[in-house]
Amino acid sequence: MSFFSDVLIAIFGGSGFAYLPQDWRQVIMIAVACLLLYLGIAKGFEPLLLVPIAFGMLLANLPLTGLFNEPVYDAATHSGSVGFMWVLYQGVQYAIYPSIIFMGIGAMTDFGPLLANPMSLLLGAAAQLGIFTAFLVALLLGFQPCEAAAIGVIGGADGPTAILTASKLATELLPAIAIAAYSYMALIPLIQPPIMKALTTKEARKVKMTQLRAVSKTEKIIFPIAVTIFVILLIPDTAPLIGMLMLGNLFRECGVCDRLSDTAQNALMNIVTIPLGLSVGFKATYNSFLTWETMKIVFLGLFAFMLSTAGGILFGNVMYVLTKGKVNPLIGSAGVSAVPMAARVSQIVGQKENPANFLLMHAMGPNVAGVIGSAVAAGFLIKVFGG
Repeated sequence: MSFFSDVLIAIFGGSGFAYLPQDWRQVIMIAVACLLLYLGIAKGFEPLLLVPIAFGMLLANLPLTGLFNEPVYDAATHSGSVGFMWVLYQGVQYAIYPSIIFMGIGAMTDFGPLLANPMSLLLGAAAQLGIFTAFLVALLLGFQPCEAAAIGVIGGADGPTAILTASKLATELLPAIAIAAYSYMALIPLIQPPIMKALTTKEARKVKMTQLRAVSKTEKIIFPIAVTIFVILLIPDTAPLIGMLMLGNLFRECGVCDRLSDTAQNALMNIVTIPLGLSVGFKATYNSFLTWETMKIVFLGLFAFMLSTAGGILFGNVMYVLTKGKVNPLIGSAGVSAVPMAARVSQIVGQKENPANFLLMHAMGPNVAGVIGSAVAAGFLIKVFGG
């Protein structure tokens, strides 16, 4: 009997259960991960992002897994070991995943609404307000300029851009910035509608916009090539994101790369999303995430994102007045670069006010303009503060 009890005690002593109660923060992070899984699965809050992020967070806070162990090599036996998640995280650490994700976004995105209504560029630009305001606030809170720049990019609601910027300017803050950026992207349906309703009138939200003009195939082919040349010559640091975004879009529009376009927007995008989500979540450990500095980054990111949303809507109100009620200001909220999530939210809120309202294609204009805008803003900040 004593033998069996000793075995059971040894098994329990070496299990994660014996280590779990040592820090209450670990239990809190496991609970947070379960809450995010609930929001992703039961409530449908961008599950393709939230489920892998939350599950990565869950794995990160379970003790003794060794999933993030750094490589160890024994020269005598010519053998080694490395944590599985450490390997996956290198794609985040060196900003490989963001560029591939941007290629997929480009392949999925129709720039037609932007070409049909070039004024959408102004809405996309206005929605970058949060990036630069959060940068200034972060400086006031004591962050270094390069760190403040990386934090501010969270306001663009663009996870890949935030990761790339942090990898260049503030590698030590990369986990917190990545988690904040992707969390707010996933929670867009929860965060944006109250701001949209608070900053617009009921009458303005009911505005039904006229159908956009047809955009020719030639325009759609020339656009990604022209943008690549102009933007990268202007700000070379945008090349990884703008270059891959426009390459993916060229695959889509040229008409001779259908297989590449299909792979970029489906198989490749899904393959990269899984390790990216897991990697982002896996860095949310209790000892690194539940700190005052991380909390400041999370709240600054939320502030930046809310301000970017507000900036787009306020400029949408300006366009509503200047066009004498022809522009629905709700499409301004899509100026953040979360494609197509932000555009869908504009559609949902607008249709609740007027069931005959179909704002999706109109909102896609500022939405894709926001993708370009946030990449340009990030490239500018990298150029200025990247040394």
